Amino acid sequence: MNKTIRAALAALLLTTGLAHMPVHAEDYPTRPIRLVVPFGGGTSTDLIARVVGEGMAKKLGQPVVVENRAGAGGAIGTDYVAKSKADGYTLTLGTVGTHAINKALYRKLPYDPDKDFTYLGMPGYTPTLLVVRADAPYKNLAELVAYAKANPDKLSFGSAGNGTSGHLAGELLKSMAGVNMTHVPFKEGGQALTAVLGGQVDFMFYHPVAVLPYLKASKLRALAVSSQRRSSAVPNVPTVAESGYPGFDLTAWFILAAPAGVDAGTRTKLLQTVSSVLQDPAVHQQLVAQGLEANTLEPAQLQGFVDAEVRKWTDVVKKSNAQVD
Repeated sequence: MNKTIRAALAALLLTTGLAHMPVHAEDYPTRPIRLVVPFGGGTSTDLIARVVGEGMAKKLGQPVVVENRAGAGGAIGTDYVAKSKADGYTLTLGTVGTHAINKALYRKLPYDPDKDFTYLGMPGYTPTLLVVRADAPYKNLAELVAYAKANPDKLSFGSAGNGTSGHLAGELLKSMAGVNMTHVPFKEGGQALTAVLGGQVDFMFYHPVAVLPYLKASKLRALAVSSQRRSSAVPNVPTVAESGYPGFDLTAWFILAAPAGVDAGTRTKLLQTVSSVLQDPAVHQQLVAQGLEANTLEPAQLQGFVDAEVRKWTDVVKKSNAQVD
């Protein structure tokens, strides 16, 4: 091969290589972004993700496609994102379950909330509401507990799966009230809610965003709120603590994350975008209307917050004697 041909080939390879080099971070994004929801469609996490994703799409000029990957208390979808390429095109909306409870509950969790993610922002937090069918015989938590004591193992409660906040809230109530009730785990919260509405299970702890329409339609009744403070969505409903169980305080939250290792430029673009979206009055109004309380943490505080929540929920798991099947 003569020098002229070798030089031409070298130039071609160089040109081809340059053509396939990654796009600079300042050009991000150049294609649609996937926002993985580790729970099913119609769940609280799914609805919140769609509100935030739509806001991000408007700011970034690219579609943000919500993709549901449910199963194993959110671990399947969360692990998928943890192991995805850290290029800013695969994100997740994590929850207290996926990023705190699971680490306390599973001995061999395939991802690590402390190491595998870059946290971008927190849309907010929410208590869960203990809801029963509107025609249930108990009008308050005291009556439900009294029934459970008089009828051991007859009452059942549903949840979005083993280890979810709804599961642990039920287990902690069992422990603090000294009653036996049967936990019925479902693949996703929407299925558990359908079971409560249909009378297949007696109650569940679930997010306001999902149950408010049924409360307003008089299909469900809320007996108690799981957080230390009452919910702004249902201010007349007492907390579990107020109802006779001091110290009962379980709050769910939602956090937007990318795989760890996203380059500085892309991370900055994402942080700015998420911050702008969450400060948008229209987005804020949509989230509040669904029962979400505003978050005040800055992005730099989120990793420390997750670490503290893992420690807190480890203690809750121990107290509740919850176990994964």
